[in-house]
Amino acid sequence: MERSDVLFPPSPWHLTGDMLVSLWRVPVGDLPSWPLPSGVRPWVVRRRATLVTFWVDYRPGGDLAYREFLVALAVRRGHRLTACSVAAWVDDERSLAGGRALWGIPKELGAITVRADGRGARGELTVPGVPPVRLMYRDVLRLPFRLPARAHLVQQLPDGSPCRVPVRIAGRPALGRGRVTTGPGAPLSVLARHRPLLSLALRDFRGVVGGPAATGRA
Repeated sequence: MERSDVLFPPSPWHLTGDMLVSLWRVPVGDLPSWPLPSGVRPWVVRRRATLVTFWVDYRPGGDLAYREFLVALAVRRGHRLTACSVAAWVDDERSLAGGRALWGIPKELGAITVRADGRGARGELTVPGVPPVRLMYRDVLRLPFRLPARAHLVQQLPDGSPCRVPVRIAGRPALGRGRVTTGPGAPLSVLARHRPLLSLALRDFRGVVGGPAATGRA
């Protein structure tokens, strides 16, 4: 679904807020049948794939303010290791339209909450017709510095061409414990059947998504 009728900011997007990140290693046979760009395949080690989930509260002060739940799969394209967003939900029409049109991120609309609770947080994704997905997170160790990171996604644009999406971010990290729950048979029940290897919070982050190299051969 391409939302060409909705206005959205041009690339790059400057964003700020808080996020909760979890790293998962799951049996490759448990993965849903997510479509991948041409020439891209899951990165599999010992019959397990790697997923990274992001619960994000983008706050006012950036180009857009909204909430998002995104699932990225570690992939290979040739000999290069990178990631591909395979599922994403947002509660803002402009983010949905821009994410799809600019970078080929398969965003859908959903009702999302991300609430801080002292040293922890809770997240919830609700989509009509399927059981809700819920996150419970608690800090274990807050780190006294700002953590910078760079990465990129490999996506496929609506016209079928490949797209490389650079991401830069820096925020205050905390290591923690997270757990996702959902109903049996839900599209993301794979997360409820496993525990993440690592969870962390990145608070008061500032990031940039996209840029001059956001489109083109990945």
